[in-house]
Amino acid sequence: MRVLNYLEFEDRLDRSGISTSVAHQRAALSRTDADVTYLTAPWYGGDMVLAGLNRLVNGQGLADFDLVHANMIGPGTAFVVRRAKRKDIPIVLHAHVTSEDFAESFRGSNLLATPLRRYLKWFYSQADLVLCPSEYTRQTLQEYPIDAPIRSITNGIDLDSMADHEQFREEYRQRYDLDGMVVFAVGSVFERKGLTTFCEVAQNTEYDFAWFGEYDGSLLGSRTVRKWTKNPPENVTFTGWIEDKRGAFAAGDVFLFPSKVENQGLVVLEAMAAGKAVVLRDIPVFREYYEDGHDCLLCSTREEFEDALERLEADPELRERLGENAKETAQQHSLDRVAEGLADAYREVTTH
Repeated sequence: MRVLNYLEFEDRLDRSGISTSVAHQRAALSRTDADVTYLTAPWYGGDMVLAGLNRLVNGQGLADFDLVHANMIGPGTAFVVRRAKRKDIPIVLHAHVTSEDFAESFRGSNLLATPLRRYLKWFYSQADLVLCPSEYTRQTLQEYPIDAPIRSITNGIDLDSMADHEQFREEYRQRYDLDGMVVFAVGSVFERKGLTTFCEVAQNTEYDFAWFGEYDGSLLGSRTVRKWTKNPPENVTFTGWIEDKRGAFAAGDVFLFPSKVENQGLVVLEAMAAGKAVVLRDIPVFREYYEDGHDCLLCSTREEFEDALERLEADPELRERLGENAKETAQQHSLDRVAEGLADAYREVTTH
């Protein structure tokens, strides 16, 4: 079976969680026992311009593939889906985007969330099968509703990507002047990710806080992002983009992720793979995958987040136990599990 594993705007999304998830898919497909090969560009010859010329001359603009597995929602993907439907090629659409997790991302995103939901309802309904990262997301999509079967499959974690992360600890702590028990987050800085809570907790404690990830301080960024990144609390550092994510997980001690909405939260699995104590907002998707007091601490209010940090500072053994259990949880989301899930999904849409 030749699968088109397509990520539209791949060059622009290279620092996103979607890109990481797709990288996990491709790595998983490379190790699966199933008879699956994949290509990443839908165009004949791998180039859109060449494909257009070849279509004019020979009538073929798309490459040859037996199944479409698309990971974005833009016009290029819609075109490929439409052509695949005409040729009766099975279509798997991966729902990395929902209107719920689109809101509170950038300036104007809240206004666009409602029309986006209408579009996603139509778009995902074109699929023979919709994949999504969690049961929470599956239930969310069912409420749109989506007129296609929906199956949840973990985004997975490349455990090797966190190998030897501790070698970066002193370098990154010195670079950003971090000391003591460092509370940290990783990923793009959005209000949806709990930015205000992160900063308000910092204001009420004395730990060093660091958020490793890009942020938009221009007018395209939200007012909340501009507010906190331009005038952060004295004990908060916004690092911007870093060249090696392992440096972030090495420098930090407690991963604080008060995100309001996630489809899974890949960065949580990365923190767990690094053996960090993890403090999360108590939302359904985290309840689905993690257990409070076993591999994380779940909190609902700013005061609860502050109490959790105090507990972890006062009890290093609790910090270590949570981190060790978190490592075991991360291992349950290995790329082998992703490979099995993809192989099952592909069999489902090609045998029915």
